Amino acid sequence: MSDSDDGQLLEFARQHPRLFVLTGAGCSTSSGLGDYRDTRGQWKRRQPITGQVFIADEAARKRYWARSFVGWPGFSRALPGLAHHALAAMQQADRLTLLVTQNVDRLHQKAGHEDVVDLHGVLATVSCIQCAHSLSRDDYQIELLAHNAWLASLTAAHAPDGDADLEPDDLHQMHVPPCPQCGGLMKPDVVFFGENVPRALVERAMNALASADALLVAGSSLMVYSGFRFCRAAQNNGQPIVLINDGLTRADSLATLKIGGDCGQRLQTMAEQLLHS
Repeated sequence: MSDSDDGQLLEFARQHPRLFVLTGAGCSTSSGLGDYRDTRGQWKRRQPITGQVFIADEAARKRYWARSFVGWPGFSRALPGLAHHALAAMQQADRLTLLVTQNVDRLHQKAGHEDVVDLHGVLATVSCIQCAHSLSRDDYQIELLAHNAWLASLTAAHAPDGDADLEPDDLHQMHVPPCPQCGGLMKPDVVFFGENVPRALVERAMNALASADALLVAGSSLMVYSGFRFCRAAQNNGQPIVLINDGLTRADSLATLKIGGDCGQRLQTMAEQLLHS
C-alpha cells in the first residue's frame, strides 16, 4: 500500500525523467547483507580495515582473509532485492542517466542492470598489487582452503562486505596465497577505507550527473565523502536531490525531498507506478 511519501516520490520522478542514481548499503540489507551505520549515521561496529593496514600489516592481512573466508560464501550467494530490480527496470525504460553504487556486492548487475559504476569496486575478484594479475574470488577461496584446511572448521556470524564476526586466536599458521604469476600481494578489488576512488570513475560519474535532471540517493547515509561529493556537485549544478533513507544522512540539509522507510519498497512502488501507469 502506498502513502503520501510514495506519491511525492512518484511526482518527483515524473518531473525529472532522467535521474542519476547513487545507491548504498540500504539497498542490499533486504538481501541479507549488513550495513555499517545506524539511523544516526554512527558506526554500528568497529571500522573496517584500511588499505594501508591491509598492505603493511601481515597479521591484520591474515585476520582479514580468515574472516573473509568464512564470510564470502554467504555474501556471494546473496540475491537481488526489490531496490535492485526496480532500478534495473528504470534503466531498461531509459529513465536513468547512470547508476553509481557504493556497494561491492554486484547485486545491481545480478538484477540485470547494465553499465553500473561500482564506485568502491567489487568483492568478486582479487588482483595482485604488483603485476595486476586477477583471479575470481571463488578461485582464491579454493587457494585459501588448499593452503589452510583448518579454515573449513571456522564458523561465525556474517558481517558487512563479506566479513565475518570472527576473532582467531592465533594466525601464525595461516598462509595467504601469493600471486601465482609474480609472487606479489593479492588484494580484493575494492576501495578499502583510506583509499581513493579511481579518478576516471569519478569523472565519468560527474559527467553523467551533469546531464541528469536530478539526483536520487537510495539507502546511503552519505557519511563517506566518495558518495557525498555527488550531492555537493548536484547542489552546485542547481539540480534537485531526493534522498530515500531510513535515518540521518550527511546531505539532509541539501535535499529537495527526503523520504523514509524501506528503500526497496519505495523504489518498487515508484517504478511500478511510473512505468505501468
